[in-house]
Amino acid sequence: MSTSDVDRDETTTDLDADQTNEQDDNQLELAARTELLEAENKRLRAEYARAKQSRYRRTAAGLALVGTCAALAAVLFPDGREVLFALASVGLFGGVLTHYLTPETFVTANVGERIYAAMAANEAAIASELGLSSDRVYLPTDDAADTRLYIPQQTANELPTLDKLEGPILTDPEHRGLVLEPTGATLLEEFERALTDEFATAPAPLATQLADGLVEQFELAGNAEPDVDVASNRITVAIDDSAFGDLDRFDHPIISFLAVGFVTGLERPIRLEVTPANERSDWLVTCRWDDRTDQEDVDDAAIDWESNEKDDTGNEKDEIVWE
Repeated sequence: MSTSDVDRDETTTDLDADQTNEQDDNQLELAARTELLEAENKRLRAEYARAKQSRYRRTAAGLALVGTCAALAAVLFPDGREVLFALASVGLFGGVLTHYLTPETFVTANVGERIYAAMAANEAAIASELGLSSDRVYLPTDDAADTRLYIPQQTANELPTLDKLEGPILTDPEHRGLVLEPTGATLLEEFERALTDEFATAPAPLATQLADGLVEQFELAGNAEPDVDVASNRITVAIDDSAFGDLDRFDHPIISFLAVGFVTGLERPIRLEVTPANERSDWLVTCRWDDRTDQEDVDDAAIDWESNEKDDTGNEKDEIVWE
């Protein structure tokens, strides 16, 4: 081997070594940056939790201060003692409650969204593997507080009856598909517990209640504006600033909550359509339902007739009441 060949080999070896060292340095730098970002993220989350707790504690201290001042004023001003003592009791009691009921843990929207994203990806993969359609139908069951998400194998014109909703996999030749518990079911339970008014059963007030629940109670959206068209059996809700990202994913909490709410209030199956951003809003969620069938009207009339056939003493009435 010539001297020039040896020199070239040594030069090549030195270049390879330099490249390897540079790659190692880059990897070490990236690892160091990753650790630094993780530590900073952890610190920011801790500061956020402390800030939220501090705000609650300041509120509690303010209420307690108001209560204390009112109690002292009640001693100094006998004429307004009743009112001042009432104000003092409210302030002190509210301060104690606010202090002891302050949440210890806060879960950010990003954390919740990532948890949901994994669940949505898994269920969407299962539906795709089974060759199911893109239809999403939310069905009522014989339990008024229960709803099921039905994903048919083919576009569903006729929906399965209650006795065929045993899932999660439907193997009936006429109704193949998946039947799952929707994400919005537990959200609706919490919503109903916090509701001060009666749960609405008419489309317009029901849509308003559910939209307010999304924004005010759960804070899942920055804005939710319903548009009700009873004549065409349609309710469209315009959604802005979703806390859980894109709404066109599998059983998204926002659309699931709306669908389950409409199923419960209207007692009808709900079909969903989700349309991405336009000039009006970020997303449009359209819920549709079918008219009551003639057979259902006959069944209801039969129930009404049977319940009115006899009076309170068990004797047959002279007149049968049909509704």
